[in-house]
Amino acid sequence: MKDLRHIRFEIPRIDASIPVIIIGAGGIVKDAHLPAYQLAGINVKGVFDLNSAKAEAAARQFEIPIVYTTMEQLVAENKNNCIYDVAVPGNQIVSVLSQLPEDSFVLMQKPMGENEQQADEILRLCRRKNITAGVNFQMRYAPYILMAKQMMAEGLLGQICDFEIYVNVYTPWDLWDFLRGAERVEILYHSIHYIDLIRNMLGEPKDIFAKTVRHPKMAELQEVKSNIIMDYGEFLRVNINTNHCHGFGLHNQDAFVKIEGTKGAVKIKLGLLMNYPKGIEDTFECILSDEPTPSWTQLPIKGSWFPHAFIGSMYEMIKTKQGIISRPDNAVEDSIKTMRLVEKAYDTNF
Repeated sequence: MKDLRHIRFEIPRIDASIPVIIIGAGGIVKDAHLPAYQLAGINVKGVFDLNSAKAEAAARQFEIPIVYTTMEQLVAENKNNCIYDVAVPGNQIVSVLSQLPEDSFVLMQKPMGENEQQADEILRLCRRKNITAGVNFQMRYAPYILMAKQMMAEGLLGQICDFEIYVNVYTPWDLWDFLRGAERVEILYHSIHYIDLIRNMLGEPKDIFAKTVRHPKMAELQEVKSNIIMDYGEFLRVNINTNHCHGFGLHNQDAFVKIEGTKGAVKIKLGLLMNYPKGIEDTFECILSDEPTPSWTQLPIKGSWFPHAFIGSMYEMIKTKQGIISRPDNAVEDSIKTMRLVEKAYDTNF
């Protein structure tokens, strides 16, 4: 049996001297951003939210030294000597960026606006103000995804010929009030992660096609189920299949990423999505066909999508501000390509 003990995730050692300022103190910040930053020793200096009670509650829970009362105070006290973590809805990103100083470093929550036009406006604004910005497409950095990337980089799976993401769960959309009345839901706020992940791992597709639909018991929402095909030519099938309305208990819920190559395969159970928000255990299984007696083997996972993947998104910004890399992996210049694929997916919806 091939020794695969080196296929693992370790929390990176991060220089804590660069302060992070949080703008927006909603559920995703308290459930993912701040727990991730605590794990990695990232220095969160202050927090701001239009709802001051939310900011104060986050500061108490995570021992954040400063609660800012206005954006003006926040900018005046930090200028461009920090990384701004902007965790607001997509349609508010332009307003926040407009108030931040030139030459600043910004990590913005996904999506990069609510449509391609807003994404283009964000990109233009970042270029005009010389803002180094990344988008929090954090699934790229989930522990089990980094493990799969290791195996692919070492050629253990051979030529990738099948990439499937399957989600059949019950998602309590009511946890996110802003989605009521939103013009777009499932692809823009969920499957966007999978579209981004696939292009990050496989490169740019030739095309994308989608069918996305609503559910009669969730009539207050737009689409909540999707079938998406990404075209990578005649030797590679790429499918995303999501149903967030399986309200029949945990027994037949399922969520996984499956990657097949000519030499091996990986199947990752996305336990976080099942019985959400409590979740169940993730698993990482792999098989290598060049073994004498190939069999599925389960490798240990250290961490999950929430909160561990959020370390990677911010680490890209920290490395860039330190000068270790010239541009973050999740830069707006890269993320705009994900937004354009999302737009095209909606355009092809029939």
